[in-house]
Amino acid sequence: MRSYRQFASVYDRLMEEMPYAEWMSFARRCWEQYGMPATVADLGCGTGNIAIPLAKAGFTVFGIDLSADMLSVARSKWESSSGAGLIRSREPGSIRWLQQDMRDWELPHPVDAAISFCDSLNYLTEKPDISAVFRRTFAGLAPGGLFLFDVHAPRQLARYAEEQPFVLDERDIAYIWTCEYDAERMEIEHDLTFFVREDEREGGEGGKPQALYRRFEESHVQRAYDPDWLSAELAAAGFELLHLFADFKWQEPDENAERLFFVARRPR
Repeated sequence: MRSYRQFASVYDRLMEEMPYAEWMSFARRCWEQYGMPATVADLGCGTGNIAIPLAKAGFTVFGIDLSADMLSVARSKWESSSGAGLIRSREPGSIRWLQQDMRDWELPHPVDAAISFCDSLNYLTEKPDISAVFRRTFAGLAPGGLFLFDVHAPRQLARYAEEQPFVLDERDIAYIWTCEYDAERMEIEHDLTFFVREDEREGGEGGKPQALYRRFEESHVQRAYDPDWLSAELAAAGFELLHLFADFKWQEPDENAERLFFVARRPR
């Protein structure tokens, strides 16, 4: 498992179209059905795109991530956010940012709920690591607490390999993204080359300013897991699996599913 490095500086720009509101809606619907939490651990919180809205909605949030760079961006966003225009159902909540590994995260007291969205668990590429997250999360939840997470379906990683390469070419940022897929392990390596606009200088054609771009490369590895195996590991950790859904819809996954959603509970 590796933490994001230079990618943290452009993460939010590239993830503008991600369905964060749908993740929020999914979590709230689960909590409305099984019990609204007061405290939430966000495992793999990244730059806070879910943790911050949760705190603004009144929850006490613990944003946990391995990457100091991602947490730095998240902390800056939280500190500079005014919350103007938000409709709150409660008083404003709070966030505590913690640089921890989700395999052995720890808080002073159990939390009412834990979440891990945006396929964070796919970055754990060995089965014992997944099992460790499940055991640690079970231990970190209060009795009756929910653990909500999503992962890429195995077929989705194969689709990435089939559809690559991916190219983005915009004024402020560009990238070339290629993939290599290991079907036996259901593991994919994403290799990305970024070009990020930083400045302009004189001396271009006709004396016009010339744009300067910073180039850097990132490599990210993800692994998919059989949903039956994930369900069995949740049970082995002590969880009760309440639901397995697909693609933000409250329906069972089929062969076309892209993203799998697990709703598990620590028994009371």
